[in-house]
Order: sequence, then structure tokens, then C-alpha cells
Amino acid sequence: MPSTGEAGLLPVLESRALLLVLSLLFCDVSLQLVSKDLENGILRLKDVPAAEAFINSTEVAVIGFFQTEAARGYQEFLSAAARMKALSAAVCGEQQVWARYGIASDTISIFRKADLHQEHLNLSEAKKVDADGLVRFMTMNNVRYVTEYNQASAVGLFQSEVKTHVLLLAVRGRADSDPLQERFRDLAPKYTGKMLFVLVNGSEKSNARVLEYFGLGSHDLPRVGIYDGTLDEKWLMPSDDITTERVQTFCDSFLAGDLQKQNEAGTPEDKTEL
Repeated sequence: MPSTGEAGLLPVLESRALLLVLSLLFCDVSLQLVSKDLENGILRLKDVPAAEAFINSTEVAVIGFFQTEAARGYQEFLSAAARMKALSAAVCGEQQVWARYGIASDTISIFRKADLHQEHLNLSEAKKVDADGLVRFMTMNNVRYVTEYNQASAVGLFQSEVKTHVLLLAVRGRADSDPLQERFRDLAPKYTGKMLFVLVNGSEKSNARVLEYFGLGSHDLPRVGIYDGTLDEKWLMPSDDITTERVQTFCDSFLAGDLQKQNEAGTPEDKTEL
């Protein structure tokens, strides 16, 4: 039989054991919830500082603003975000964050650094909401510091308020391609909101029209050009080594208006889209 002292300890030990069990149970539930969030690859933004930090942490950020998980488009957004692994995605139901970004109803928003642009898809106004459609929306608006040109990205590029595109026309896979892309990527942030930097892969048949527009063939690459969507004019940087300094001088000459005066591309041609 336990002594009086031991008997007094039993309730304490039992209480501690119960607390330990409950603690482990809650810990397990918490781990399951974290695992679920990580499995979806989705962050939950709880306040304005968290949202700002998330947006500032990446070139292109996607946020699904949903009041509840039962909202129209919520599950479709999770599915689309899982397929768009290159994009950073989050969800937010906090009204203070909604107010900060002018959100009034369930909306999917894309925040881009390259042109300081925000693209909003108001789900209440959408006739149809499915994962495929949301993937298209994200793909078309995935404009980065350096965006590879294709049929999908062209939509976002030409819809951007930044109408000047600096093009690196190169053949992917060649020995000189990767270093040139790195120089392009390092230079692009200096022209945020002024110019969009675009990579055109000259080995893609679908890009042949772009090369023709600049009067080039794949054997002429790599080259750098500027296309101004407002003036619908083009300029080609003189053929030579493509250095950071030369590309920067080329861009600065355009922004200063010098290229427009020189009109290196010759007489402007008829209206032509890339």
C-alpha cells in the first residue's frame, strides 16, 4: 500500500500525465495542420506585415483573397497554385489586408516587381471558375525581371503599362546563352517600371516572326534589340560583344531619347506586333 505522501502524489502525477497526453494530442493536430499547408504549398497571411513581406520576397506573388474556404474558387485556386510551382502563392482572409490592397470581394491577385503592376481577377464577375482557367490567368501574367517570350507570356507583356521591351535574342543551349541571360537578369531591376526585359529563344520556330521583324536569322544571334509598343518602332544594338555596359548604354540612350533621334532601325515600318 502506498504511504500517505505517495498517495498525495498520485493525483499530481495523474494530472501531469493527462496534461502530457493532451499536449501530445494538440501537438499532433498542429503538425497535421502544418503538414496540410505545406502539402498544398500555400501560406496563410495573417496581417499586413506578413502580406508585404510575402509580396516583397519574390518577383511574382499570387494571393487568393477568400473570405472562407467554402468560397467560390478556393479549391480551384489551391489546385492551380499546386500546378504553378514556379509561382509563390498564398491565401488571405484578413480584412485589414484586403483593405490595404483595395480588395472588396473574393479575388485572385498577382503582384509583379518587373513593372510594379497588380492584376486582379474578381471571382464574383467571372462567368466560369476552374483550375485550368486560373492556370492560364497565372501563366499569362507571370511577367518577371526577365520573361521568356511565348504565346502565353506575350499577353501579359503587351497588356503591361510598360510598353518598352528590351529583347535578348539568343539560341538557348549555346555556350554563350547562359552568361548573357545572367547579365540581362542582373541589369533588369535597374529599369523596373521603365522597361521589360524579354528573352526570345531563336531556336523556337514560333519565334521566327520576331527574328524576321528585326531582320535577323538564327545565324545572326545573339543580338539585343528594343521594341517600343507605343511608337511601334524597333532598334537593334550594333553587333559586337554583348556586355552589361553596352546594354545599359543602349537602354539609357533610349530613355534619353537619343535612339529615337538616330532611328537606327531605319524608316518605321507598318504597324506590326511581335
